[in-house]
Amino acid sequence: MTTIQKANTGLIVLSFFFVYVCWGTTYLTNAWAVEAIPPFLLSGARFVLAGLTVIGIIRLYNPIQITKIELQNAAFGGFLLFAVGNGSVVWALQYVDSGLTALIISSEPIIVAFFLWTIKGKRPILLTWLGILCGIFGMFLLVGQPQIASDASSLWGLAAIFLAMIAWGYSTIWIPTAKLPKNVFLSAAFQMLLGGLMMLVLSIFQQEWVDLNWSLVDTKVQFSFLYLTIFGSILTFTAFNYLLLHVSPTKVVTSSYVHPVIALFCGWWLNNEIIHPQSLMATFVLLVSVFLINKAKEKI
Repeated sequence: MTTIQKANTGLIVLSFFFVYVCWGTTYLTNAWAVEAIPPFLLSGARFVLAGLTVIGIIRLYNPIQITKIELQNAAFGGFLLFAVGNGSVVWALQYVDSGLTALIISSEPIIVAFFLWTIKGKRPILLTWLGILCGIFGMFLLVGQPQIASDASSLWGLAAIFLAMIAWGYSTIWIPTAKLPKNVFLSAAFQMLLGGLMMLVLSIFQQEWVDLNWSLVDTKVQFSFLYLTIFGSILTFTAFNYLLLHVSPTKVVTSSYVHPVIALFCGWWLNNEIIHPQSLMATFVLLVSVFLINKAKEKI
């Protein structure tokens, strides 16, 4: 169990701002960036740069020490979290609105509950079952809308998002038991670096550079890439781990309720994405689902 340490109130508030707002806005900035930069090239470059930056900062204060098995596990974690997880979502953003993507991903606790049951043998309690049923109903409302179900490209995008959710869900179960560097920042840095390198290799095999049109890399795209690297990766991840050390996990997990709302609002306000009444109803149902599942975790 993580030991809660005393911390500066101002830093806690700032960390919550990064975790709530910055992560919630990365859906939109990814959608902007992928308009000009192919998805795996975009994500690969972002995470390699972020990983190298964090490793460089750590190296200023401590020597870099990582064993062979820790490096192998970091590579597998990078494959799950970044190569499959983030890469699939960014690819999907070519076909699915950023707000809708965030809403679908908000149901991730359902995947985690399933893996806890099937892999760890932790049978869901009543609250978890209620949350799962709400989540399934919310997903039905969300993806069953005519403008989505009738669009083949949207369906492929949805499939990619669900693949990412499965990878993230399994990593949630696997990482706590994996032998990784004790320094969580070093561990995440190597996962970002190695996962990013995998995406760059995939980008080369798919010849994504052929589709890269530098004339489309305007100020908005440049801003999005820098924002994703600095705020969406380095600062937000640092803030997330800082909160895990200084406040209870139940408070940190409240970000699950905020991300989809921010992403939906930003997509509507800044990217002219249409919010259908059925999407709003699905939002409410999915947030209730996340609340019930997280509440069930507190009782276990």
